[in-house]
Amino acid sequence: MLKKAVLVVSGNAFGSILLLVRNLIVARLISPENYGIASTFALSMSIVEMLSYLGLQQLIIVDKDGDDPHFQASMHGFQILRGCFSSVMLFIIARPYAEFLSVQKVAWAYELLALLPLINGLQHYDPHRLRRHMNFMPTNLSNFVPALISVLSVWPLAVIFGDYRIMLFALFFQAIAMVVLSHLTAKRPYRATLDFAIMKKATKFGWPLLLNGMLMFGVFNGERLIVGRELGMGQFAFFSMCTTLTLTPTLVLANSAQSLFLPQLTRARDKPAEFQRIAVATMESSLAIALMLVLGATLVGGPLSYLMTGSKYSAILFILVPMAVAQALRVAKTGSGIVGLAIGQSSNSMVGNLVRVLSLPISWWIAMRTGNMLHIIWVACAAELVGYIVAMILVARRAKIDMTQLFAPAFLTGVTCVFALIDVAYYPPRASFTAHWHLGLLLVAASGIVAFATMSAAGEYILRWWRNRRSLRN
Repeated sequence: MLKKAVLVVSGNAFGSILLLVRNLIVARLISPENYGIASTFALSMSIVEMLSYLGLQQLIIVDKDGDDPHFQASMHGFQILRGCFSSVMLFIIARPYAEFLSVQKVAWAYELLALLPLINGLQHYDPHRLRRHMNFMPTNLSNFVPALISVLSVWPLAVIFGDYRIMLFALFFQAIAMVVLSHLTAKRPYRATLDFAIMKKATKFGWPLLLNGMLMFGVFNGERLIVGRELGMGQFAFFSMCTTLTLTPTLVLANSAQSLFLPQLTRARDKPAEFQRIAVATMESSLAIALMLVLGATLVGGPLSYLMTGSKYSAILFILVPMAVAQALRVAKTGSGIVGLAIGQSSNSMVGNLVRVLSLPISWWIAMRTGNMLHIIWVACAAELVGYIVAMILVARRAKIDMTQLFAPAFLTGVTCVFALIDVAYYPPRASFTAHWHLGLLLVAASGIVAFATMSAAGEYILRWWRNRRSLRN
């Protein structure tokens, strides 16, 4: 099982790291204002994704008919319809979106981006189907190779354009390569059909995910939109870069955790004891990801971020740790969301994210009154904490999970976050790797280590794998 875990994490990590490298290269090649405009392209795609996401990739993994060729062909047909709808929606909102962000001069770029959902709608779902059988290589290749192609396209695009258009066309290279790779790595021939009974089933499964997608847009991008509109493209570039640096590692590990644990939880649904064991290990894994992010941002985040972004983005040092805490609290919720998906309760994540979205009007008011990005992040941290508590209570009731084992890890993870926020208030991260250890950092490190030590379910999960591996060798 550890080999599978390593394969999943490495596949997700390589693709995400390459996209991060692409963004960092583009940020260094162009001005912060131009990078701010380039960052809005991904934001516009997120808007369309929010309006049409039905979780078809997850459905083909968890549904009992996911291996059926006709079911898969119906998913392809539904995905094409979804791509057409998304393209039309993106084209319609292009100019209002440009006006909202006061960048009317690039409205044409948002209209051109409307082709991307149409391209993505032609993806082959066989790589996702193979994840049912713990075969992650096709998905990994479909993520890694397009990201590499996108990175390699940056240099010639920089020679041709030298501004935000670098990112625009790099996104097209990535989308086309992803579609091609999904077909090249598929085991079955591509078939697409429309079966309205299956579409109805997919819609029933996906409507909570659709609503959650809208909420997730607010979670990931709500504050970014507020900053872009109220504070301008320069501040938007700093906020987006800090978001990217903290969001990328959490997305890599959270997506890897879902790919690893969701098939196992699905198979254990009718075995209460085994389901309990894997569910707690899943939720502890999300806490471990949160801890790693907070520790990394607090201990070495300042020098690393300065090394990657350069002096143009030194302003992010003052918001890096608070942003990392907000992202950590968000990723801590993903474990309960994975458990909810395994029992068909796809609305669990939606409810947990609702609190964060409800906090956005407060963030907007603060942005208009103070213009302070740090205050906006404080609101996000508070909302994510409440959302985590709500999500855990909900999954405990619906999945009948005993949460006793999670009390200590969750509490100590929270303590680590508090220590990190207190420390950064007195000692902002530095751009240098020069040693600057003090009591606050020692408290953060110590509490984090103790929190890891209390994650008994995750430790037992790894121990079981080790014992099974040794027994197979013998």
